[in-house]
Amino acid sequence: MWLDRLIAKDVISMESKGRLILFCGKMGAGKTTLSTSVAADSNAVLVSEDEWLSAHYPGKIHSFEDYLIFSKQIKPFVKKHIQRILAAGTTIVMDFPANTIKQRQWLLSLCNEIGADHQLIYINVSDDLCLSHISKRREQQPERAQFDRPEVFYEVTKYFEAPSENEGLNIVERTSI
Repeated sequence: MWLDRLIAKDVISMESKGRLILFCGKMGAGKTTLSTSVAADSNAVLVSEDEWLSAHYPGKIHSFEDYLIFSKQIKPFVKKHIQRILAAGTTIVMDFPANTIKQRQWLLSLCNEIGADHQLIYINVSDDLCLSHISKRREQQPERAQFDRPEVFYEVTKYFEAPSENEGLNIVERTSI
């Protein structure tokens, strides 16, 4: 009897997966600000790439190249973690960039592999607004000053690819945060 209830509970939880909420926008667009707000408003788990990277590689990211190396290294651990939470039926807000087709493919695979739903929030704001946000962030978070510079913004922006519905994404576009 108890085993039947346990199996029935597992079947129910397997059928009701959580939803993955992703963010796309240039550096400084407001992805972190909005992801924090969305997570709080929807009682979801917030998973931040910056937090994972600083916890696993403190003081080791000094350039965009460093970021790319260490970001790639945490992905296998993040993938298992996210998929387990989604499988348990919990909504996750991922503060990870979905700024290139390749990044979005990886993020989309997290939910597609287990049959969970997703939403991509595309923050489509001007470069000037992004640069203004970056400037404010440097003042508020001096530890980020070496990375949050206009030169880095322009370097990173070269790789930015706006999302397309051809990618199989459920896109919600916002022009402000």
